[in-house]
Amino acid sequence: MALYDVNDAGFKEEIGSGLTLVDFWAPWCGPCKMIAPILEELAPEIEGKANIAKLNVDENQATASEYEVMSIPTLILFKDGEPVDKVVGFQPKEQLAALIEKHA
Repeated sequence: MALYDVNDAGFKEEIGSGLTLVDFWAPWCGPCKMIAPILEELAPEIEGKANIAKLNVDENQATASEYEVMSIPTLILFKDGEPVDKVVGFQPKEQLAALIEKHA
């Protein structure tokens, strides 16, 4: 369960415990397409430390609005349901891994 999709309905429950990096994305977003394979590669490497969730902002506008996502991709790291870090735009794998390590 390292990489999975979330939606407005179950969002709070999905991120409620542990570390979860949430990728706020959309299918038409070029940088989102660039970061997707990086997240897929990172997911097994962080198994046991954190999960990675993807939230399509076109289909889940309430959650995107609640966390003030203005640009995509936006990645927000949640710890036990609370946002603890946020990065906007394309990020290299090493930077995302370091972000997770900082809060693990």
